[in-house]
Amino acid sequence: MKALLNLFKLRIGVAIALTAVAGLMVSPGSALEPWQGLVLTLAVLVSSAAAGAFNQFYEVDLDARMARTRRRPFVSGRMRHHGGWLALIVALTGIAVAAAWLATNASAALYTFLGAFFYAIVYTVWLKRRSAWNIVIGGLAGSFAVLAGAAAVSPQLSAEALLLALVLFLWTPPHFWSLSIVFRDDYAGAGVPMLPVVKGDRFAAWAIFWHAIVMVGCSLALALLGPGWLYLACAAVGGALLIRRAWLLALAPNRANAMASFHASLIQLSLLLLGTIADGWMRASLGA
Repeated sequence: MKALLNLFKLRIGVAIALTAVAGLMVSPGSALEPWQGLVLTLAVLVSSAAAGAFNQFYEVDLDARMARTRRRPFVSGRMRHHGGWLALIVALTGIAVAAAWLATNASAALYTFLGAFFYAIVYTVWLKRRSAWNIVIGGLAGSFAVLAGAAAVSPQLSAEALLLALVLFLWTPPHFWSLSIVFRDDYAGAGVPMLPVVKGDRFAAWAIFWHAIVMVGCSLALALLGPGWLYLACAAVGGALLIRRAWLLALAPNRANAMASFHASLIQLSLLLLGTIADGWMRASLGA
């Protein structure tokens, strides 16, 4: 069971599913039936899990060269690497997209598919080993989850949904660049052109800081469009923590500060998503 959880990257999948719920809650329009929201959330979770499994299926050679990933199931031998996994991954993705379509609409299904496609193909296959822009463009996977939730409410995407998708797009690079500073030698040894490998830790640290500034600014601006005080409080607290950690990292780009910045980005995202969902639920309850 532990190997399966690792293979399908379910912790990441849960975060992506919550992102879809946040997109659903932030969008103005008619509320979905509870079963529709549940099916869409599970569809995004399954499609994300399938993309995570494909990432490990495709990168088994790369994972074997990195200390951080040598214990993954295909590398360690806990799971045999064969074509049956690829068939399962394709089937799970198809089921997830079909479920999103049947429960909501074609637009939500398309964004569900694009989220998995960008992580599995655009990031993993096309960009990760070739370009320092890998995680920047690959970060669209999280943005598409927001749009899937929003499109389930209305295919005509609202300004709130688009701005939240932009926030998720801007969040991904500083999150992974912080981790890349911690494991820079790993990435360099494996030949993966993450930003700290290509430009150095100091350049990456300042890139993290300015990304954090812009991203937090966008998250606070979102409060002007619809979400209320609860969202604003969560966005402000999480944003302040991330900016502080990113600033300390920029001043001293070492592994300890990079790991602190990485953890701060996780806390900031958690507060942002939970604030969005709780605020949307509270406004819906008061409206009812």
